Amino acid sequence: MVSKLQEEIKQTRPFETLEEEALLSIRRTSDRLQHHTVQLFKPHGITPTQYNVLRILRGAGDTGLRCSEIGERLVSSDPDITRLLGRLQKQKLIKRKRDPKDKRVIYATITAEGQRLLKEMDPIVSEGIRHILKQMSKEKLTTLVALLEEVREQLSA
Repeated sequence: MVSKLQEEIKQTRPFETLEEEALLSIRRTSDRLQHHTVQLFKPHGITPTQYNVLRILRGAGDTGLRCSEIGERLVSSDPDITRLLGRLQKQKLIKRKRDPKDKRVIYATITAEGQRLLKEMDPIVSEGIRHILKQMSKEKLTTLVALLEEVREQLSA
């Protein structure tokens, strides 16, 4: 029997293992989710990762966070956090300043413009998330979250 994934990627041979199919299914789903999110953020001139940074900084409050701390908290890692923050600063969505005690340390804070953008986007993002997962029951969502956590734990071990 041909799986839905095999049909989607037009694969004629069966997968070598169930694990291979599961992993490819996760990757295919991740790609579709990423595409959908990019389209959701595009009209606002930011990427999903930039939105994630703004949310992190909003949660950090007025003190902000060191650049390295922001990188650690990102949902999707970005190897060039400095450039990412530079783009946000150029858009006047964040500010960066050096620690007066240690010039090597840079703190980032969200600006009023960044706060305004998040306030505008929050309901749009919430609705987008609900739309993507509306067909899944709470029980299925709980199971999905638990299964994905299990995979991440295994990868961290």
